[in-house]
Amino acid sequence: MEFIRPGTRINFVGFRRYAAIVSGILILISILTLILHGGPNLGVDFKGGTLIQVRVPPEADVSGVRNGLDEMGLKGAEVQRFGEPGSSEYVIRVDVSETKLERLSDQIKDNLEGRFGSDTVEIRRVEVVGPKAGRELTDKALFALFFAILFIAVYISGRFEMKWMPSALMAIAIGVPSYLLRDFVGLSAMILLVVFITLALCTVLRFRFALGAVAALIHDVIITVGAFSLMDKEFTLPIIAALLTIIGYSLNDTIVVFDRVRENMKKLRKETLREVINVSINETLSRTILTSLTTLIVVVVLFLLGGGVIHDFALALLIGVIAGTYSSIFVASPILLILEEKGRPGRRRSR
Repeated sequence: MEFIRPGTRINFVGFRRYAAIVSGILILISILTLILHGGPNLGVDFKGGTLIQVRVPPEADVSGVRNGLDEMGLKGAEVQRFGEPGSSEYVIRVDVSETKLERLSDQIKDNLEGRFGSDTVEIRRVEVVGPKAGRELTDKALFALFFAILFIAVYISGRFEMKWMPSALMAIAIGVPSYLLRDFVGLSAMILLVVFITLALCTVLRFRFALGAVAALIHDVIITVGAFSLMDKEFTLPIIAALLTIIGYSLNDTIVVFDRVRENMKKLRKETLREVINVSINETLSRTILTSLTTLIVVVVLFLLGGGVIHDFALALLIGVIAGTYSSIFVASPILLILEEKGRPGRRRSR
């Protein structure tokens, strides 16, 4: 099944400057919103604490629930509506160090029932994570994202450019010191620095395909994280799982395009690299549209009908799938073109 007629020649590469502006604006907004919010809004999974999901009478509101908690001495508690707009369920988050955990949920239930004059208050879920466990989960989540991107660079370099040994040595030289120094240096700053070093080394060592793929993955992750920060959504373990899923989806889409580019570079030797990339993107466009649409249908259904528990997970996938499809065409491929032209100025000029 094809949506795009064979022989279609849409000039995708010609839009690369406009795409760069759009991507730059989105990344800038993402970084600024993270700075303004003091970083991502970490959930109980990462910062530790107690989470209680409670169902209250329909006439209750956020201020009423918060006032009831204030009466209990829980003035630092966060209260947030859970689920669809108009839902009578709320999520209460309490710093684990600020209160005794014994019968906390029962105390909240009794207080809210007395405040609203109803016995319909129901405790739906209770989660407790200690601060140490939360910190360990944060470290593991960051390392999972970091090593996923690093090993992807190794795979792409070996798969498309047969540079298995140099890319493996690069991964060892970066990954081992990063892992050993994780307890002595700020983890977030260190991983950010190492990602920039990885991109720089891919440029110097001319891992052209790897740099394009890694840059596209980082682009997708930053935009997804920025969107969550902009909407003040919580970062929990399911969101990390969603980010890793997005990396896998975006990489798969990019590999399909790159594989066709590599094939066409051998078949269309008389064409410029710009034309080869355009032909390759157009030839894989039907596959890209079909894959993206079928994935989006499932994700949208999860987002609309999956319930509050997986609502944010589905939202992250929704943003990531759109960003991943866009980046495979407008981020990864143009980077490949730029590096090829700079490295071999006398060959395949883009015109």
